[in-house]
This record gives sequence, structure tokens and C-alpha cells, in this order.
Amino acid sequence: MTRKSTIFALVAPAMLVITATSTYPLLFALTSSFRRWQLSKSPTPGKFIGFDNYARAFGDRFFVNSIQVTAVFTIISVGLTILIGLGMALVLQKPGRLNGFIRTLLIFPFAVSPALKGYTFRFMLNPEYGIIDQMIDAIFPASADLVWLANEFWALFWLSVTETYGWAPLMALMFIGALNAIPTDIFEAAKVEGSTNWQLFRHITLPLLSPVIIIATLLKTIFSLKMFDQVVTMTGGGPGRATQTLNHYVYHTAFVTLDMGYASALSYILIIVISILSYFYIRALYGKGGI
Repeated sequence: MTRKSTIFALVAPAMLVITATSTYPLLFALTSSFRRWQLSKSPTPGKFIGFDNYARAFGDRFFVNSIQVTAVFTIISVGLTILIGLGMALVLQKPGRLNGFIRTLLIFPFAVSPALKGYTFRFMLNPEYGIIDQMIDAIFPASADLVWLANEFWALFWLSVTETYGWAPLMALMFIGALNAIPTDIFEAAKVEGSTNWQLFRHITLPLLSPVIIIATLLKTIFSLKMFDQVVTMTGGGPGRATQTLNHYVYHTAFVTLDMGYASALSYILIIVISILSYFYIRALYGKGGI
């Protein structure tokens, strides 16, 4: 057996699994997006209707709402994640036993199941026995009558916090690695010139860290656009449709209203958006903006 044959034989099983579980469903969804298919009326896709499903999406107020919700959620969750992650990295950058111990704990929030995070925060925000609700009420008594997940703004805000809880520690580890790669000679020379800590951060740390920040922002944005689990377990898309992200709306269209053709078109719109962001992420990682 030649070397190429051996490589093919080793790779073939994995490729078959990928094809069966990924490629085929993607192609089937693509063809379904150009057809009318109401699953409650027919178990198979109906007639070809061209781009009607895609055109329908941009006239659908619920689809437009899901885009707006996803955009706001992404801005809040990405912003909080990067800011908190960077702050944690700056604090934990210095060597020490305590800092080293804390760093080992940072991966645990990211390892928690997204669905479990949704259930956990839903429990902790409960107005009767939730620990977060009680702590906030003790500090701000005016919020005692506020039901967090029944308020449109706060429901989306706390949904974003669940993402920040899992991702900020992971980003902190990325930033710590990048900070430790910066030569200390630069800071020592700047201190000799009389630079303050703020000036060191603004003119040295932040510019040298910017490639990593860009990569982290793009990566977190991609995952925020796909967010689904916490919506199901924490808010159910409510109150009303205030927390119904695009991914959740695709799920609702496919498995609640059973409009599979339209849901396939919506899913491909999401795929296109994520593919564009993935292109910029890869370009930043390996291109001129990479590290």
C-alpha cells in the first residue's frame, strides 16, 4: 500500500462521518430553502419557488425583530466580555501563587453547559428566592418590585450576562498569554521617561494587544450570533419576543410552525452572516492583522 493510499484509508472514515452528519444536511437545507415545505401538510419538500423564501424574510417583522435582538445581544455580550476579560487579565498578569491558582479556575465557567447557565441564572434571578435578585434588592431597594426576566431590557441584559460569565474568563486567559509575550524592556524604558500606568496601558499595552483583541472580538461575535441554548432555558424568547435571537427564531419557525422551507432560508441567511465574519476572523488570525 502506498503512502497516499494509507493516508486516504485513515482519513476516509472521518470524512464519511462529516459528510453524513454535516455536508448532506447542509445541501438538503439549501435545496429546501428554494421550495415551499409546510411539514404539517407534507413530509417531503414541495414545489420550487426560487428566492421567495429569502424575499419573504426581509418583509417578516418577526425576522427583523430577531435580527435587532441578536445585534443588541451581540453588542452587549461582546462588549462586556472583552472589557471584563481584559480587566481580569491585567489584574492576574503578575506572577504569584494566588494569581496562578485563580488562573486555573478561569476555564471552569466556560466549561459549564450553556443550557445549564440559562437555568442557573433563571433560578438566581427569581424574585422570590434568587440570590442575585436578593443581593441587588439589598443594595438598590427601589428594584425590589422588578421582575428581571419579565422586563424587555433587563431580560436581554441578563441573557447577555450569561454569555459574559462563560466567555470573559476564557478571554482573560487569552489576554494573559498575549500580555506575557510583550517584552518588559518596553515598559521599563517608558517608566524611565516618566510615563504613568495609564500612559503605559494606553500607548504600549493596548496597541500591542490590539491584534489579539480583534481576534477575540471576532470569535466572540461569531458565537454570539449562534446563541440559542440560554434563550430556550432562561427566557424562552420572552417577554413577548424581546429575547428571541435569530437562531431561536429559526428553531421556532422549523419546529413550532413547521415551515421547513422558510426555516431553511433563514438558517442560510445566518450561515452567510457567520461565514462573512469567519472570513474576517481567519484573515485577522493568519493575515496581516494576525499574531
